[in-house]
Amino acid sequence: MFSPARDDDAFPQYDSPIKKVDSPQAPRPGQRLHDASIQQTERVQIKAAQTEQYRLFAPCPQGLEEALAAELQALGYDHVQAGRAGCHFVADWIGVMRANLSSRLATRILLELSHAPVGNEDDILALARLTPWERWFGPEQTLRVDTSAVRSPMQSLQYCNLRAKDGICDRLRELEGARPSIDTVRPDARVHLFLDETTATFYLDTSGESLFKRGWRHDKGDAPLRENLAAGLLALSGWDPSKPLLDPFCGSGTILIEAAWMALGAPPGIWRPFHFERLRCHDFRLWRDIKDEARSRIAPSLDTPLIGYDINPAVLEAARANLDRSHLTQDTIRFEHGNALEIQPCTEPGWIVTNPPYGERLEHQDDDFWRDWSSNLKQNFAGWSVNMISSDLELPRHMRLKPKRRYPLYNGSLDCRLFCFDMVQASYRQDDDAGMES
Repeated sequence: MFSPARDDDAFPQYDSPIKKVDSPQAPRPGQRLHDASIQQTERVQIKAAQTEQYRLFAPCPQGLEEALAAELQALGYDHVQAGRAGCHFVADWIGVMRANLSSRLATRILLELSHAPVGNEDDILALARLTPWERWFGPEQTLRVDTSAVRSPMQSLQYCNLRAKDGICDRLRELEGARPSIDTVRPDARVHLFLDETTATFYLDTSGESLFKRGWRHDKGDAPLRENLAAGLLALSGWDPSKPLLDPFCGSGTILIEAAWMALGAPPGIWRPFHFERLRCHDFRLWRDIKDEARSRIAPSLDTPLIGYDINPAVLEAARANLDRSHLTQDTIRFEHGNALEIQPCTEPGWIVTNPPYGERLEHQDDDFWRDWSSNLKQNFAGWSVNMISSDLELPRHMRLKPKRRYPLYNGSLDCRLFCFDMVQASYRQDDDAGMES
C-alpha cells in the first residue's frame, strides 16, 4: 500500500540548536523504533499510556479560566493552573479520557508532546522531527495541523504550519516507510502548534470536535450561547442544582438543558465521539468501562424545577426539539410562552440565569424595556439570584440595579459581562441612582 522510503527522502541535514525536546515521551536524538509490527507496538503503547503522566492544556472561553480550574480540581486532577484562556493540568491517560468525557467548561483537551525554544521556521521542522508521533498515529491515518501564536516573531504562520507538517510526515516516512495523508475536514489525528515569543509547543488534540458540541443542539436560535459558556454562567452564578432555575429569555434552551445535565450528573460527552478513539493507543474495552461507570452515576429523574419562557413560539419549538435530542424527557424542563416583563414566579426563590436580548437582538428597544423588566424583578422576585450576560456594559444603569458581582466574559467575539444581582425585598429604589456603578 505504501511505497518504501528512498535515500533522498532521508532527513536533510540542518544544524538546528534543538538537541533536546522537553517532553515526557521524547526519544533520544536519532532513536528509531524497534522492528515490530504495528499491532505489537500498539499493545506496548496502551500499557504505557495508562500509567504515564501527561502535561495537558484545556482551552476555554475567556473569563472562565478560574471556573475551569475549580472544575478540574473537583474532578480530581493535579497541578491545575489557570492560564490565558485555559488551564494547565496533569493526568494519566485514563484521566485524559475522563477529562474529555466530564468537563463542561473546556473547549478541548490538548496533550503536550514537545516543547523547545525556536528562532526560525527550520527550528519548528527540527522539533517536529524529534517528536514521537509514531506512538499516537501513523501513515495509515489522516492528519491535520493547526498553528496559533501569541506575540511570535515568525513572519508567516502558514509557513510555520507547513514546516510542522513536513517534520511530522518526514519522521513517519523515515520510521514506517510512508507518510499520512492530509485531511482538513475529518482527520484521524489533529495536531496543534502553539508559538510564543521564544518557544514552540506541539499538542495532540484528544477531543476532535470542540467539547461544547455535545451532540444535541441543532436548533440554535438567534443569539446562541455555546454550551460550555452556558455551563460557565451556571457555575459563576453559584446555582444550586437542588434549587429552581428560571430563564425568562430561554431561546433555544441551552442554559436550561445544560442545567438539567448538571443536576442529573450526566457527563457532557457521554453521547459523542472523541479523537482519542482513533489513536493507536486507544483501548476500546477500557473506554467502554469508563462510560458504563459514568452512566451508572446518572440520576434516574430530576425534581428540580427548570422553567424557560420566551415570547417567540417558533423559538420555543426549537427548544423543545433540542430537549428531545438531549436524551431528556419532555417533563424535565418546562418551556412556556411568556413575556419576561410580565412573568411571575411559580416556585420558591431560586436562580435566574439568562442571556437577554442585546446588540442586534434589541435593535428597536429602548431603556423602557430594561426599566420595565427591572420593575417586574423588584416586585415579584424578591429572594432570587438574578444573573444575566450582556455586551451592554451600561445594563445595570439601565435597570437601576447595582450588581453584587460582575465577571468579564466573551460570547464569541463580543466583550460581555455576567452581572449578578441579589433581589432583596425593598432593597432597591424605584428612582434612578445617578451615582450607581455602570
